[in-house]
Amino acid sequence: MGDRSAAVTRETAETAIELTLAIDGDGEATIDTGIGFFDHMLESFAKHGLFDLTVRCDGDLAIDDHHTIEDVAITLGDAFEEALGDKRGIVRFADRRVPLDEAVGSIVLDVSGRPWFQFEGTFSQQQVGEMTSQMAAHFARSLAMNGGLTLHTSVEGENAHHEIEALFKCLGRALDDATRIDERRSDTPSTKGEL
Repeated sequence: MGDRSAAVTRETAETAIELTLAIDGDGEATIDTGIGFFDHMLESFAKHGLFDLTVRCDGDLAIDDHHTIEDVAITLGDAFEEALGDKRGIVRFADRRVPLDEAVGSIVLDVSGRPWFQFEGTFSQQQVGEMTSQMAAHFARSLAMNGGLTLHTSVEGENAHHEIEALFKCLGRALDDATRIDERRSDTPSTKGEL
């Protein structure tokens, strides 16, 4: 297994992002997006996925949180795509449910190279801190579209903080499961020979 890591930058008129990702990490995260709750969610994602992740984003937060969250997800998806390379030997699929008190996040994932996103559920409050709750689903969508993931997600609960956090933790665990190396496999897990 080679070094499964990536360093990606993205600069637009709306955001400037520097991101590093090590898939086979220890769950260490250094995050600064200017949105406290989003930083906390990315830290949870890294911790529970055992990814080493650094994110520095300077975004147009005077407008709202949309561009920052979307562009970080795009950059993170690009980093996963780069770090996984030809996806040789990975498990590929994952199915996870993660609770947080009354809330439950669920994810079914395929690192397929064919982006698809499905979300079921609603968030109980419109806002958590400076983060619009619906942006959690948009983050997952943007990650899936740019990381080449087939991603089916759902959330249920009574508290948006718990619902969003369960979703991010679940996403970390599912991506960890799906990107692990299966020691029984030396090829790419597809009858096509590539993903």
